[in-house]
Amino acid sequence: MSLPAPPASAPAPESGPPRPVAAGERSLLPDVLRGLALLGILIVNVQNFAGFREWTQTGVDRAVQIVTDIFCNGRSISLFAMLFGWGAAGMLARYGPGTLARRLAVLLALGAAHHVLVWYGDIIAVYALLALALLFTARLSARMLVTLGGLLGTWWLLMGLLAGFSVLGSARPRFAGLPDLAPGLGYLELVARRAATFPEVLVADTLYNAPWLIGLFCLGAAAQRSGLLTRPQAHLPLLRRLAVWGLGAGLPLGALLAWLNTQGNVAAGLLAIPVRMGGGLATALGYVGVLGLFAARGRLGPLRAFAASGRVAMSNYIAQSLIMTTFFYPYGGAQYGQWGAAPAVLLALVVGLAQLPVSAWVLARFGSGPLERLTRLLVYGRVTRREPRAP
Repeated sequence: MSLPAPPASAPAPESGPPRPVAAGERSLLPDVLRGLALLGILIVNVQNFAGFREWTQTGVDRAVQIVTDIFCNGRSISLFAMLFGWGAAGMLARYGPGTLARRLAVLLALGAAHHVLVWYGDIIAVYALLALALLFTARLSARMLVTLGGLLGTWWLLMGLLAGFSVLGSARPRFAGLPDLAPGLGYLELVARRAATFPEVLVADTLYNAPWLIGLFCLGAAAQRSGLLTRPQAHLPLLRRLAVWGLGAGLPLGALLAWLNTQGNVAAGLLAIPVRMGGGLATALGYVGVLGLFAARGRLGPLRAFAASGRVAMSNYIAQSLIMTTFFYPYGGAQYGQWGAAPAVLLALVVGLAQLPVSAWVLARFGSGPLERLTRLLVYGRVTRREPRAP
């Protein structure tokens, strides 16, 4: 089956061999959004790294968990997934399906290595597999992409709600989904476990998440088609609607998620999934609206610091896993299961915010992050020595 050709309105692939986008060609808003999403992902993922259960938190730990649920849980990952779709659609329009397919193959390999060697919660491999669906969307308009994304997302959310309602009244305890890390467990034993289960986990995660993630990728691709993130000043009415309706729907759903996460029964655990992701998408769109309005008026201010982290997002994402697993897992600091939400989230904030100046230094010194550099070498066959600074 041949892949569809880009529409006449889409930018034609450049002549000559593909090359990475230089810093001077980048738009600030997507990098700022990606950097903020990366920090939010770490704040949410620290629960898994540290090994605490949401519904067992009390006192200040519960207060921190509530704030996390309302403002980050499901929000950051939705924003990150849409930005992944935005970037993949841009590469498809700029270079064509071959280059995008090569990049996704490289990301699949990097994600597999991350899962097996570092942390079982990797998302890169699943994204790489599911983003192949975007190869067949080149002819779709922004409106059609939004419609397709909406249909896929609505179906996935409805299935999740039905699963939750089907077990209402059940006394079964909630499934934690946390790894079993016995004291003294060695690194090589963990690697062997993850390597043995990786194919099964990858297939299961891909099938389960396919409608939702492809829907988010489609929304990101629609933003790329319309220029929403690169020309926010041309979309002020839409950005205002996203800010008002996104936050207006997403924040109350975040409060509902926070309540569900105080309940230890299986129904609350199942219902929390669609509430988390539905409210997360709404809030993420609200964040896009607010920051898009700031960017259109040149008022991002200190938030501009997140752009550096967003430009080396893959390196930072893997670094977060390395730091956190080394600190919490039995073969390192052995703190797994010893921390509540408050100290764990504080540690996540310290690590995530420390990545901002480090990212800026890496970009100034090397032009790109180490994994970004490796990816470009494998995809394009070469790496520029130093990207020019953005004006």
